[in-house]
Amino acid sequence: MSNNIKKGLIFGILGNILVGFQPIVANSRPESIDAYIFAAMTCLVEAVIFIPLILIEIKLNRLKARKYNIIINNHDSILKNWKKNLKIFLFIGLLFGLNQLLFFIGYKLAGAINGALTQKTTVFFGLIFGYLILKEKITKVQILFSIILFVGLVIAITQFSFNLENINLDVILGVLTLLLITCLWMLGHTITKPVFTRNEATPIQMVFIRNILSGAILFSTYFIFFPLENVKVFLDPVNNFYFFAMGAVYGLGLFCWYKTLSYLDVSKATILLSPTPIFTALFATLLLGEILTIFHIIGSIMIIISIILIMRLKER
Repeated sequence: MSNNIKKGLIFGILGNILVGFQPIVANSRPESIDAYIFAAMTCLVEAVIFIPLILIEIKLNRLKARKYNIIINNHDSILKNWKKNLKIFLFIGLLFGLNQLLFFIGYKLAGAINGALTQKTTVFFGLIFGYLILKEKITKVQILFSIILFVGLVIAITQFSFNLENINLDVILGVLTLLLITCLWMLGHTITKPVFTRNEATPIQMVFIRNILSGAILFSTYFIFFPLENVKVFLDPVNNFYFFAMGAVYGLGLFCWYKTLSYLDVSKATILLSPTPIFTALFATLLLGEILTIFHIIGSIMIIISIILIMRLKER
């Protein structure tokens, strides 16, 4: 096994744990923290975490440039590229700010296990937007396994009971909210892909830009919808702990994802992080008291197998 594969596996495993733990932190927060301010603070903490990562990236690029005697963009060029894509960045900031808000609302309604399984539909929406925007091909087999993926999701959510009296409408609403998030999330990534292709921003820079803009938008509009007296939420150390914990878990999870991508190709990295619902289910059962059923397990197996086969076909 090569050194790169070993590093990719290490970051992939860490990514599974961190991403799997995100719904736990989200659903265990105190009642005094509403979804709006939680989304704003999560984005701002993430942005702060990624500032040193950007500086490290710039320094490493300079060292690499000296080693191979090549010219790279300086700070002025980086800022110029950011200014050039300002409209896209503002749209992405607004989009991901909305997504972060809906993330907490959706998980509260759907529950950690159902929510984690729902978010694995990113593969399906990636295929759709890749086809519509980037003109990428979709095979019939990929369509087939996309259907199987959704069948697995339905089995997990409904517990294979289609009696309307047994279906929790809050869970269904939460799942639909998370499906919307997943759709918008992949739309945002598809739109920003040409920016990466043109070398006008790196993924780490994009995470910082979208989070600083999302956090600024959410925080600046918070008191339009909520009373000023809500500022006391920042006086509670427990609340501040959750602000930092959520931002750290989310931000470090993203960092591990990008590090995994730096050592493995997209298909292998996506497959490696496909078991995140399993980690969420274990954490939710132990810490939140959620019940892991046989139908959750069946649905998870169907979803993970579908992701693996869809990505293998895309790689080919």
